[in-house]
Amino acid sequence: MTENTSAGDPTFEGYFDIIHGHLRRILDDESTAIRRAARLLADQIAADRLIHVFGPGGHSNLAAQEVFFRAGGLMHVSAILDEGTLLSNGALRSMAMERTPGYGRVVVDDHDLGNDDLLVLVNAYGINAALIDAAMVAHERGVTLVGISSHEHAERTAAGHPARHPSGANLHDLVDVAIDSKVPIGDAVVQLDHVDERVAAVSTFANAFVLNCLTLATVETLVARGVDPPVWRSGNAPGGDEANARFLGRFRDRVRSL
Repeated sequence: MTENTSAGDPTFEGYFDIIHGHLRRILDDESTAIRRAARLLADQIAADRLIHVFGPGGHSNLAAQEVFFRAGGLMHVSAILDEGTLLSNGALRSMAMERTPGYGRVVVDDHDLGNDDLLVLVNAYGINAALIDAAMVAHERGVTLVGISSHEHAERTAAGHPARHPSGANLHDLVDVAIDSKVPIGDAVVQLDHVDERVAAVSTFANAFVLNCLTLATVETLVARGVDPPVWRSGNAPGGDEANARFLGRFRDRVRSL
C-alpha cells in the first residue's frame, strides 16, 4: 500500500484543525491572564531576579525545557529539571513520583525558593500530588505563583483519583495568576475509526503556546518600561555564541541547569 503523504491528508487536516481551534480558544479566553502574569515576570526581570519554571510530571517537564536556554527566550528563566519525574529515568517511575505526597515540597525546598522568587508551575491536569505540594510549599514561603493547567481537567477529575493530592486541591485555586490551557480529559483528541482510544495529544502544543505568549508579553512589558531584557540567540545562528556570551556571566552561577 502506498503511503498518503499529500498536503491535504484528511487525517492530518483534522488534527491540525483541532490544534488550531484549541490555540484560538486559549488566545480568545486567556490573553488577559497571560498579560497579568507577564507583568509579574517583568517585575522579576526588572529587578534582575530569576523566573523559575517547574513542570512536575512526565510530559509536563517539556514545558520547563520549552522556555529554558531557548532561542528567543528569556535568560532569566531557570528551569527546575528534577530527575525524579523525568521520563528519561523511567516512565512508570516518573508517574509514581508525581503521585507521591511530599515530593514536590522536597523539590521546592531544594531550590530554596523564597519571598522574592516567582515560580511558574505547568501541568496539563493540575491535580497531581507533586504539583500541589510544590504550590503549597511555595505559597508558604511567599513565592509568587503562576499556574498553567487545564481547569476542566482538574474540576472533572474525581476526588479519589490516585493522581490527586490528598487535599483534593486544584492548581488553579492555589496560584496568584491561573492560565487555563484547556486540555481536554485524557489529552488525546483524534478519534479514528476502529480504534477504541483517542490518538494524538494536545497538551504540549497548548503549554508551548501559552509559555511563548507569556515570553512575548513579558518582553513587550519590559520594553514599555524602558528595560532591555536579555534574550537568548540561537548558538547555531550567526553571532549567536558572541551575543549570548555578553550575558552569561550574569547567570552562570545563578541558574542551576546552565
